[in-house]
Amino acid sequence: MSSLTVARQTAGPNPSPQRRTVKGLWKRLARADKVGVAFVLPSMLAVIGLLIYPVLSSVYYSLTDQNLLRPDHEIVWLDNFRRLITNAEFWSAFATSVRWTAGSIVGQLLLGLLLALCLDKVRSFSGLYRVLLIVPWAFPPIIIGFGWQWILDDVYGFLPNLLTALGITTENVSPLADPATVFGTVLGINVWFGAPLFMVNILAALKTIPKEQYEAALMDGANAWQRFSFITLRHIRNVIGLLVILRVIWVFNNFELLFLLTGGGPGNLTTTLPIFAYRTGWGLHQLGMASAITVLLLIFLLLMARIAFAALNYWEREDS
Repeated sequence: MSSLTVARQTAGPNPSPQRRTVKGLWKRLARADKVGVAFVLPSMLAVIGLLIYPVLSSVYYSLTDQNLLRPDHEIVWLDNFRRLITNAEFWSAFATSVRWTAGSIVGQLLLGLLLALCLDKVRSFSGLYRVLLIVPWAFPPIIIGFGWQWILDDVYGFLPNLLTALGITTENVSPLADPATVFGTVLGINVWFGAPLFMVNILAALKTIPKEQYEAALMDGANAWQRFSFITLRHIRNVIGLLVILRVIWVFNNFELLFLLTGGGPGNLTTTLPIFAYRTGWGLHQLGMASAITVLLLIFLLLMARIAFAALNYWEREDS
């Protein structure tokens, strides 16, 4: 019998993984820097108060028939979710949210990537170009929304009056009021608004690529597409992946820009899930139903983030 076997037998049975985890956690807490914990504790309390509590309260109210017009409520369990699943307006808002998010992310990514690749080749006045191109992202959404409303208004708007003066249109028509053009218009505004974020981050990633790799590829006879796909894209795809994850979460949750531009109309053509939840919660005073929408939205976003991070981890394993 080897000495290792004897040592294992005399040491007794191994503690369960759960016991080891709990014991290790208490040891780490005992060794923690008390001063550091004291400094971090206020921020942790703020996170609990401003993030965790609203999530837990939303989960609770989603199981009730809480109405803003009365103080009392009853537990209805999953009745709100059953009503949502059978509601055609909910699925219409969900489909609009998916179209809004997918179109915005694809447009912002392609435009931001194109601008970053162009700026990477610019030598003169590159700083000026960067400042001018990041202007849309620098303004808050409320200014962007009111600004585009002024530009596209069919009475005093600059663009409809210009098109009519040039003879392109016979009368002033606001693209935000026309059912045929409203979704494409708000989508284009959101792409214009969010593309600078992709541009800045991708441009920073491009600056880290060693120039020797491009020189070696040119000596091996690689064309422009091969250099882009095998060198440029491989170096920036992790940055792109993280940006896409963050922007999917942000755009899918986005409320203020679309609400300021159209209010969800005309009709329900631009009504996304956040706008639908707002109308249900404050317009119909059904806090329980609005909370159920919020919970479903949170579950969907967590699932999407999990899939996206799994894809990023797969890419990293493939590279290694």
